Amino acid sequence: MRKAFLLALLLATPAFAADPAATIYSGVTLIDGTGAPPRERMAIVVGDGHIEKIVPMTQLAALRAQANYKTAQIVDLHGDYALPGLIDSHVHLATDPDPAYERAILRRDIYSGVTTVRDMAGDTRVLSDLARSTLLNKIEGPNIYYAALMAGPQFFHDPRTIAAAQGATPGAVPWMQAMTDDTDIPLAVARAQGTGATALKLYADMPAPLVTKITAEAHRQHMLVWVHAAIFPARPLEEADAGVDVMSHACMLAYQVSDAMPPEYHHRASVQEEKFANGTAPLDPLFAQMKSRGIILDATLYVYDAMWRERGTGPAPYCTLALAQKIAGAAHSAGIDISTGTDDDGDWHALYPSLFDEIGLLVHTAGFTSLEAIRAATLIGARTVGREKEMGTLQTGKRANMVFLAKNPLADIANLRSVVLTVKDGAQYWRTKYQPITADEAKSAQ
Repeated sequence: MRKAFLLALLLATPAFAADPAATIYSGVTLIDGTGAPPRERMAIVVGDGHIEKIVPMTQLAALRAQANYKTAQIVDLHGDYALPGLIDSHVHLATDPDPAYERAILRRDIYSGVTTVRDMAGDTRVLSDLARSTLLNKIEGPNIYYAALMAGPQFFHDPRTIAAAQGATPGAVPWMQAMTDDTDIPLAVARAQGTGATALKLYADMPAPLVTKITAEAHRQHMLVWVHAAIFPARPLEEADAGVDVMSHACMLAYQVSDAMPPEYHHRASVQEEKFANGTAPLDPLFAQMKSRGIILDATLYVYDAMWRERGTGPAPYCTLALAQKIAGAAHSAGIDISTGTDDDGDWHALYPSLFDEIGLLVHTAGFTSLEAIRAATLIGARTVGREKEMGTLQTGKRANMVFLAKNPLADIANLRSVVLTVKDGAQYWRTKYQPITADEAKSAQ
């Protein structure tokens, strides 16, 4: 029986999984994601999907003389730049599931250096399958960490929740639960965890005391808590007081100083931008609490840009891109860690995902240096999913999630779009092999 089990495991191993034999990526300039200055002429040794060593090229000959590295494969990348794999901390892969399009988006991600994404609520029946398939390299794509959603009962007439709960009742399924003061919160959190979710996403229409109770129970059950930065009627500072882990959407922080907090998500007014005519000082108490608790801001500047570009003749978004940029920049100056979430796939014709636009916006409009933006897209992204001990930086012992660039991203952040090779858990994805998204794959997105 034991032999049969081992044979089954071998047969189940994907044909293009990482070889456990060592691979040495040589001659690179290392930008490790910690914020430290780059190191030139380095070699990265990978074995069994992890980084075994990082050494200067001057030590490579001595390393190769060791018995366990004599047969190591050398990948010569002289002149290239090595970064940790990039992380998009706000995607939606399965709001209205479309397998062909989802796989196409994931394929574009991995060949663009994106090795991890944080999915912010959708149909976990689909997400769990996608997460398993990308983890095992059965399909091409980054590793996926996803949320189960909780909101007040009145939120669940939202058409997105209906699409993500097809065949069942939104608000009454484990991945999308309606919460009230009468809900058995420990049971609700356990049901959410049973979907394979890394975190709860608290979305809308819940008062602050309920947010606090859910957050405490989620942490007790070792789940993270990701929230809209305004839950309505819960204000941003009340969420920070509750001790949530990540708050999404920079502009929603502005609701903290609204004269009247909208009671529900679907009946929210625009933020009062006039309160920020002389700067963001009204948000200083909120920033101080977020920093003291280590709460990450998932700023999503790209989605504000996209909303204004795509609005057509419809109503204006609740906040301008200019205010979102101002708030994100102020939060950064206040010492709050900011991740790189997009909340929008971008144009399917584009050869690189919208994550690169988000990173560029942080640099060009929110006061980030290129080194800080890379840290946001790597180490801070890993923190959003609670995996900073295993990924997010190029350090010995961490997972071999890396991207190699032909051009220096510190000279120009746009040089992130010069991907040569992505490595995820040791598996290689050469950019020259990328097959762009086709019109057939993108039919539902048009």
